[in-house]
Amino acid sequence: MKPASEIERLIQMLSRLPGLGPRSARRAALHLVKKRDTVLLPLADVMRAAGEAIKPCRTCHNLDTSDPCHVCSDSSRDLGLVCVVEQVGDLWALERGGAYRGTYHVLGGVLSALDGVRPEDLAVDSLLARARDGQVREVILALNATVDGQTTAHYLADLLHGAGIAVTRLAHGVPVGGELDYLDDGTLAAAMAARRVL
Repeated sequence: MKPASEIERLIQMLSRLPGLGPRSARRAALHLVKKRDTVLLPLADVMRAAGEAIKPCRTCHNLDTSDPCHVCSDSSRDLGLVCVVEQVGDLWALERGGAYRGTYHVLGGVLSALDGVRPEDLAVDSLLARARDGQVREVILALNATVDGQTTAHYLADLLHGAGIAVTRLAHGVPVGGELDYLDDGTLAAAMAARRVL
């Protein structure tokens, strides 16, 4: 069997990216090769530099070029609030909204018996240490509304119960602009359970 050509290796590497199947990877590879000087080579330089410079924050596990990250080192942030998220992408999503001005803690996943993810595989110990340092007054569990996400939220809530801090979670229910007829039963049930006085 002959070794893969460079373009085949490029296609194989691109197809490992989320959202890119073999056909999309071929199209992307062809585009990169056609635009070698303006896209491919600059992209390779940026990727190499990112690979060398980006590292996890030792406090919250966010990815950044500095440690502590730009969120943890921002003096305008409320250090008493820690928002727990599954992945860095969730942190970025909350930051896009601009409504939250506390700090974060990236778990690096959620508990999953099927995938073999245990508490020691996640950044649970460092979260507990932060929660008990005397500065934190509230931990917000902003985990996805999946079975594994909710299992992880309950597990963390139990661990944090004796820390003398408030443990909250994001509201679940009807999205802004959502029409009741188009929502699933779980979302409607969560919205009904989380109703509040106007």
